Amino acid sequence: MSPNWTRLIRFIAEEDGQIHLGEVDSSHPDIGLAVFEGKTVSARAITGSVFDGIVSSRTLTVHRLLSPLSSEHVPLIRCMGLNYRDHAAEAKLPIPDVPVLFIKPRTAINGPFPAKINVPALAQDGTSDYEAELSFVMGKSGRDIPEAEAMDHVLGFTASNDVSARAQQFKNSQWCFSKGFDGSCPLGPVLVSPSAVKDPHDLRIRALHNGNVVQDSNTREMIFSIPKIISWMSQGTTLERGTVVMTGTGPGVGAMRDPKVVLNHDDDIRVEIEHIGTLINTVYYE
Repeated sequence: MSPNWTRLIRFIAEEDGQIHLGEVDSSHPDIGLAVFEGKTVSARAITGSVFDGIVSSRTLTVHRLLSPLSSEHVPLIRCMGLNYRDHAAEAKLPIPDVPVLFIKPRTAINGPFPAKINVPALAQDGTSDYEAELSFVMGKSGRDIPEAEAMDHVLGFTASNDVSARAQQFKNSQWCFSKGFDGSCPLGPVLVSPSAVKDPHDLRIRALHNGNVVQDSNTREMIFSIPKIISWMSQGTTLERGTVVMTGTGPGVGAMRDPKVVLNHDDDIRVEIEHIGTLINTVYYE
């Protein structure tokens, strides 16, 4: 059975205090902002899982918004580094010939507001950073996937933030530790089906830090397209259902700015993507 939702949220309901999946309509085009502003948001309950869910007629009220996927449904987070032309230009680095891949563990999964980005003591050194990214979720497992069939494996799209500890990152050629802390991958506020996104390679994507626009790019700046990423990553490798793939970030990350921008305690950091909405988090220094 195939899912029939288009804008899926995962949430705790006012009515019963339980976790549900739900379909939200166009009355709130930006669920992240609506929840942040304290507006009443309702959703039609989805029966089944995120992979096969069917929208019912039962309506529930959102008490707390969660990540669209729980960590139990995510085997791994695969991430593209240096995948935007304008970011490569900012970093004064050559355009890569092949995708740059690193991973985050599923313990990095975090939700939208009211969830906070917990910065561990190790990263409270003035180098905690943000990266606004479009992510997609694999809806079915596959190996050696041709580019022509790659989009058939995409369950949906969401906004994400690749929270990074730059001092740790620059100490090592392998980035998994510096980008893999618990809660370092906020996702949300919704998971949008491919049918509801006209062109994932033409979406405005911005990051706002304490109300200031610090990143403003478009997914058309991607060096490697989503089909290319899926096909390349699946060579001899099974991409499991539920895998989250972060597709890279544009220019304006904190470490590249002058003066530098740092994620400090109580800061407000937002990722805003056209047709998806706003992923909002505050920063908490553990």
